[in-house]
Amino acid sequence: MKNHLATVAILAGLVILAVVVTEALGIRLYDRVATNLCISLVLVLGLQVFMGNSGILSFAHMGFMGVGAYASAVLTIPAQMKGMALPDLYPFLQGVVISPYIAIVVGGLLAALVAAILSYPLMRLSDAAAVITSFALLVVLYTVMTHWSALTNGPRTLFGLPKATDLRLSALVAIVAVIAALAFKESRAGKLLRASRDDERAAAAIGAHIPLLRWRAFIVAAFFAGIGGALWGHFITSFSPKAFYLKETFLILSMLVIGGANTVTGAVVGAFIVTIAYEALRGLEGALNQAKFSAEPVIGLTEIVLSLVMVAVLVLRPGGLFPTREIGTLIARRFVRKEKIP
Repeated sequence: MKNHLATVAILAGLVILAVVVTEALGIRLYDRVATNLCISLVLVLGLQVFMGNSGILSFAHMGFMGVGAYASAVLTIPAQMKGMALPDLYPFLQGVVISPYIAIVVGGLLAALVAAILSYPLMRLSDAAAVITSFALLVVLYTVMTHWSALTNGPRTLFGLPKATDLRLSALVAIVAVIAALAFKESRAGKLLRASRDDERAAAAIGAHIPLLRWRAFIVAAFFAGIGGALWGHFITSFSPKAFYLKETFLILSMLVIGGANTVTGAVVGAFIVTIAYEALRGLEGALNQAKFSAEPVIGLTEIVLSLVMVAVLVLRPGGLFPTREIGTLIARRFVRKEKIP
């Protein structure tokens, strides 16, 4: 128990430190990066709840991010703007306007509901089939968002969301996500799910209902994704379905792979590393294009470098930087070893 509290304290302290440093510097660009980091933490921790405990890779996560973002948008765009932002919106929704903070929670709940309806049959599939089906589910959700113009404005950019997400709110939600992800991991359901990841037959023999456990974890992950999507929507204030497809999926997966899918610490550390590297590489890419070293613009440098880093991590350290133990446990064991040395 002490180790878990230490893990929460260290990871929450890391988030708080990022907020304090960013606010002390007072640079708008850093504020944007830090806010994106905290939102990414919510998303990657949601993916860790399912993928880290079940051992099944899921591509559908970003689709539920889109569900949360669009749900919150429909509920919060001012009534006078809905005619322009959503010209085909259903009449019974045109006058509905609620607080963005309530809408963010509603977006998470709706994403969880959609996941509960769509995912239960998938949880009975084998690992490889489940991965492929999760990608198909991402495509389905993206296609629905692209063509359901009444609620999403189709493939066009949806605008008019009130800006409600700031650094402190996103950091607070990220800290709650850290606590929730670690609590799920150490719960009976989380332990049984990890047992099924290592040996399905042995887990079933001790009473684990594997499809049900996977389904519950998938719903929790979708709730995290919906919350993250709504937070992001109220930070960026305008977006299109492309924001919830392959590029964002790649970024979130890279965070989990580099940090370590099996631990909450890995998810947090991976989010920090990839976010900072991504912004640095984007800056380098822009500088190279401004310098005009070649006639052709430099495009895709960020994705190429992150892909190479992922390959290197998978080859040299397949479990990521924190493959099995949380940081609180690692620190506690280090102190125990020092005490044993005569």
